[in-house]
Amino acid sequence: MNTPATKKPEPPKKAEFERSLARLEEVVRRLESPQLSLDEAMKLFEEGVALSRECQKQLEEAEGRVEILLKKADGKMTAEPFEAEGEENP
Repeated sequence: MNTPATKKPEPPKKAEFERSLARLEEVVRRLESPQLSLDEAMKLFEEGVALSRECQKQLEEAEGRVEILLKKADGKMTAEPFEAEGEENP
């Protein structure tokens, strides 16, 4: 008799985010090209807006997960700013 498998946590979306961000960067590079027609530019712009919104959504979801992880056992949230490697406070 088969027992239901334990549901594993959803894998990180890093690859999806990285892929979307890389495509967004490519769209921006292409939009900077002076040889781009208006029609092509509009299509790329629309794609770029959609990619930007998707990346923003994924970043907000990640931020929410980080806040949950930082929540202390007593239920109080500790606000700790994220600092990228090599970044210093002034």
